[in-house]
Amino acid sequence: MRDLVEEIWSTISRNKLRTILTGLSVAWGIFILIVLLGSGNGLIHAFQSASGTMATNVLEVRGGWTTLAYRGYSSGRSIKLNETDAQAVRERFPDKVMRSQAQLLQSDVTMSTMKDYVSQRLYGVYPEYVELGRFVLSQGRFLNATDMKERRKVVVMNESVAEQLFGSANEAIGRDVKVSSLVFKVVGLYQDAGNSSDRPSYIPFTTSNVLFGKGRDVDMIAVSVKNLETADKSLGFEKELRSMMANRKDYSQDDTGGVWIWNRLAQDQEMGQVMGLLNIALWFIGICTLLSGIVGVSNIMLITVKERTREFGIYKALGARPMAILRMILLESITITLVFGYVGLVAGIAATEYMNVLADQTKMEIYGQTIQMFKDPTVDVMIAVQATLTLVIAGLLAGFFPARKAVSVRPIEALKAD
Repeated sequence: MRDLVEEIWSTISRNKLRTILTGLSVAWGIFILIVLLGSGNGLIHAFQSASGTMATNVLEVRGGWTTLAYRGYSSGRSIKLNETDAQAVRERFPDKVMRSQAQLLQSDVTMSTMKDYVSQRLYGVYPEYVELGRFVLSQGRFLNATDMKERRKVVVMNESVAEQLFGSANEAIGRDVKVSSLVFKVVGLYQDAGNSSDRPSYIPFTTSNVLFGKGRDVDMIAVSVKNLETADKSLGFEKELRSMMANRKDYSQDDTGGVWIWNRLAQDQEMGQVMGLLNIALWFIGICTLLSGIVGVSNIMLITVKERTREFGIYKALGARPMAILRMILLESITITLVFGYVGLVAGIAATEYMNVLADQTKMEIYGQTIQMFKDPTVDVMIAVQATLTLVIAGLLAGFFPARKAVSVRPIEALKAD
């Protein structure tokens, strides 16, 4: 074994520059693959973090303004939604809609205690609003059916708002807070599911409707859908929903301004497809880079075999078995790929860790929401190890064919080689 190691080392060290250049192509291939995969993961993780735990099977519908004249109505007409629209959506699409709930919004509401005050948004919602996943309930409870039925003056607020109003979020549950001129009881606290800087509070829909009187009008309808597995299906449902609203509100079906729809499901499906294609592209580029390293190893082994043909002939003339020569050449190939593959592996992991340190610098504010464009660009260690082992196996195959050629040469022919 020692003689074999010394023989391999002697061969490698005899052509240091050539070996180093070949090894660097191997290391570079592993390095680029890990960095590319890490970059792709950074983008995917950032998108997932921005989405938080928000439910993706939701379409949000808001009233808009018409852009086309229709049946005697001029353009620019305001379209208002109401509770009956939410009920009509459920009845019209029973096979596609799980739930359709109306919401009310009261902007710039002052909430105060003896300690401090804040000005924020106040949403009137149904108990099912919690299923939309916009936040994570951390203390107390959310609104329930009894709150709705009795029109209770209860509120669920953000932990940071509670800390500002009461000094400590842990002391907020069960305490009173003045909302405008009315006293509400805090029944629950929540944490943000994503990175939103908006910190609204929530009260029962029925309470908001009575206290802030908008009649039957609502600000938004959230539609939770099912059986829409592809982006095409969800966009098709969006088109049907627009057509239904146009008929109910008496404006042209070609007028996309009548209602505003945020199709969160289609957006998520399309983004998933983009991320999938990105991941495939990164793998393709990385594998092509690996192939360049494999070609380099194959070339160096071909040259090595050609240069050492006479030497192999002497070995065979002295009684060396073909398998011994084959093993020596293959181990040389494996040594080059394994050593430099490990170098590329370590360098690639170090690069992704450095990118992870810089990831916090990619945060930006967009419409009141803190978005991180790049997050956790790390690669599973097993993927990195598998890539290295794949390269080692490829290096083994790259050395096998020249090695097989070397052992097939007759000693007398080998001794005549230049």
